[in-house]
Amino acid sequence: MKTLSLAVVRQRYAADGGAERFVARLLNALQGRNLRVTLVTREWASAAGFDIVALNPFYIGRVWRDWSFARAVCKRLTSQHYDIVQSHERISCCDVYRAGDGVHREWLAQRARALGKLGRLGQRISFYHWYTCRAERRLFLSPRLRAVICNSNMVKNEIVRHFGVSDEKLRVIYSGIDTGIYHPDLRRHRSDVRARYGIPETATLFLFIGSGFARKGLAALLEAFATLAAEAHLLVVGRDKHSGRYEAQAARLGLSGRVQFLGSQPDVKPFYGAADGLVLPTLYDPFPNVVLEAMASGLPVVTSTKCGAAELVDSGVNGFVCDALDRPALARALEALRSSERCDAMSRAARTKVEGRDLSTMSGELIDLYRELASADEIRLRE
Repeated sequence: MKTLSLAVVRQRYAADGGAERFVARLLNALQGRNLRVTLVTREWASAAGFDIVALNPFYIGRVWRDWSFARAVCKRLTSQHYDIVQSHERISCCDVYRAGDGVHREWLAQRARALGKLGRLGQRISFYHWYTCRAERRLFLSPRLRAVICNSNMVKNEIVRHFGVSDEKLRVIYSGIDTGIYHPDLRRHRSDVRARYGIPETATLFLFIGSGFARKGLAALLEAFATLAAEAHLLVVGRDKHSGRYEAQAARLGLSGRVQFLGSQPDVKPFYGAADGLVLPTLYDPFPNVVLEAMASGLPVVTSTKCGAAELVDSGVNGFVCDALDRPALARALEALRSSERCDAMSRAARTKVEGRDLSTMSGELIDLYRELASADEIRLRE
């Protein structure tokens, strides 16, 4: 079987970034699969088993950053041949695009729901949003684009609705998870983590994991959480440059003793083991890794209708799904998980739901797509 050369384009790596962590998992999962993989990037934490092409043109500001990287990548690809170029950035010179960041114009529409008049005005006149929407449109209308990997049906439907991309180009391939690492056995950390943060063994502990608190819906979560009995606790794991605002909100709501802000953590697995449920009422998320991680670890999930991973959540069975801004519905879902008997049943159902979504399944589906595209190329050459 022919070894295919695959270029994967992702601008940078951040250890607590969900999209970047997915790319790291992807690169590891593709090793030993008759592929020669090259990562094209500005910077990456480490490389093992794949080549690195570092392109780091000068920039000031995020528009120049994205534009200069896209320009450098497309220029490099004119002199370097790969069987398949798969981009995780909005560039028009790729064969395959993984829409891991979803549809930007859809994100703007959802974000506007939570903004005031000035915020919506600022969003409309933002040059960055204008540039990103324009780059996105050029990408989806590019004649070179042969396939779009969608990490949820939600994203697939949004691409069809906004850009009219043909169904034959759109492939839904869910993210994979190491179901051996993320496992209910992580409950061995329960007592230690709870003791460290002063949380009683019998208390219901909810976990919020995510950076960018406005997007992830933390404000609405705090308001809903304030209606619960004092026996419930919440750990907030993640970073936000305005985290002080959310800590002040928690204090105003009388939650200072029950909500703890832990910042970024190098290893989130012990927190999955300590918690009774994951709560992520995100305004817009194509398919957050934390939902897969939590469910594989045996946690029921409360998330929103604009979270792609909600497709794995059967409300009342392994979690709950509600509108991100529906505080009463969110509070009811949290209250339902305070029943230990119901939570235990939902925990087992959560694990069962994602057991087949391992890294091998994901990489196999990707390899099938790559081989299909390569075979089509060979047919065209023979013709």
